Amino acid sequence: MPVIKILPHHEYCPEGAEITAPAGTSICEALLDNDIMIEHACDMSCACTTCHVIVRQGFASLGEAEEEEEDLLDRAWGLEPQSRLSCQAILAQADVTVEIPRYTINHARENH
Repeated sequence: MPVIKILPHHEYCPEGAEITAPAGTSICEALLDNDIMIEHACDMSCACTTCHVIVRQGFASLGEAEEEEEDLLDRAWGLEPQSRLSCQAILAQADVTVEIPRYTINHARENH
């Protein structure tokens, strides 16, 4: 199973973490399944940018981003070339390292 290394984030994962998830799982699902409560205001339907992550290693192993995801990413805070919506970034067999940006454009938090 691929390993996801999460870099420290002051709110969601202060110490950082390493988790595993089966190939075919989205990064967002893997984080949530491991109690890393990343925001996902649209309930993982590719309609917002609250689950934005930056893939620091393993970016090329993820499937290509669809045009809809690319359009939404244009609105994400802290956009970088390795940015993905974690609900759309599906794990393959390779390990990945992700950074959760410090801020989102979400003005209100949902408790999912």
